[in-house]
Amino acid sequence: MQKNKLSVLSVSFDSKGRFFLEPKSKLRTPYQRDRDRIIHSTAFRRLKHKTQVFVNTTGDHYRTRITHSLEVSQIARTLAKFFNLNEDLCETLSLAHDLGHTPFGHAGEQALNDCMIKYGGFDHNIQTIRIVTLLENKYYNFKGLNLSFETLDGLIKHNGPVVNLNKFNNILGKNFFKNKINFINSPSLEAQIASISDDIAYNSHDLEDGLKAKLFNLNDLYHFPVLGKIIKKHKENYKKFSTDLVLRQIIREIINEMVKDIILNTTKNIKKNKIRNIKDVYKSKYPLVSFSPTMNFFDKSIKKFLKEKMYYNKIVLKRTNYGKLIIKKLFFKIKKNPKKYISSKITHKAVLDRTICDFIAGMTDRFAINLYNKSK
Repeated sequence: MQKNKLSVLSVSFDSKGRFFLEPKSKLRTPYQRDRDRIIHSTAFRRLKHKTQVFVNTTGDHYRTRITHSLEVSQIARTLAKFFNLNEDLCETLSLAHDLGHTPFGHAGEQALNDCMIKYGGFDHNIQTIRIVTLLENKYYNFKGLNLSFETLDGLIKHNGPVVNLNKFNNILGKNFFKNKINFINSPSLEAQIASISDDIAYNSHDLEDGLKAKLFNLNDLYHFPVLGKIIKKHKENYKKFSTDLVLRQIIREIINEMVKDIILNTTKNIKKNKIRNIKDVYKSKYPLVSFSPTMNFFDKSIKKFLKEKMYYNKIVLKRTNYGKLIIKKLFFKIKKNPKKYISSKITHKAVLDRTICDFIAGMTDRFAINLYNKSK
């Protein structure tokens, strides 16, 4: 296996290992193996039918979790390549980051959190960890996917260092990671890139889906810094080309501007903080990979706009509230007769509730809807 020389700031191709010892591959890096395990997992395939914003039965061309994950991966690989980082790890983290999402998007997450409030609640990031360490069943010798410690570290720190371990302890159990993860250290640059690429993909593509769904129009976006200039630039093309084509060009440019901004600002951060090696990255003030103040303001403004105009839109809310109802009804229906739905042996009430939670979290939108309709 040929290895290209990486930046001194990169996570090495030589992994620190996995919880369960496995022979090294002569053909693939540890992170290629991690990526391949993610792609072949049941949880990844189910993302095809899980809501991004619009419930999966709404239309064929809106984003789902799987298209979102692929788009995050593409952006992350671009950034990793520029900084000569571990592209395989970036891709793995990008593809895996949403595995723990419920049906019906964040509405489903809120509903499951309400159902599990007595037993630690629900968190889609921690659910991702449950999936890759416990729930996927693909190997004779261990549960989960036995991913590398570096991949687990990046998934755990998708939102940065973990100071409060209460949620992890409640949902996974105390010292689940057997002291193999340093929660306080900053995440690797690869993990930071996967995280910010998630933001870029979310904002730009949710804008596109919202415009296509006619929840708002381009005139509503003129006042935003960065975006307003791009829209004005393409105004003359409105008469020559279809609205869809112009819209795609605008979205492409937004992504391009955000990626360029990250490259410039991250380069400044690395220099300013005197980051000379991977140890400096782990000990650095988080985050190193970030937007400039101007782009950060744009990022927050767009998030606020999308929340008001899209996520809290009456049509979207009606469907997501219906999703909440389905999940809560299913939870208590299954709890009354768990053997009808779940084959696992249940020995304790807390274990029963968590097992039901795992079962529902793993459902696709349409599976949940169909099961709900059958169980009425």
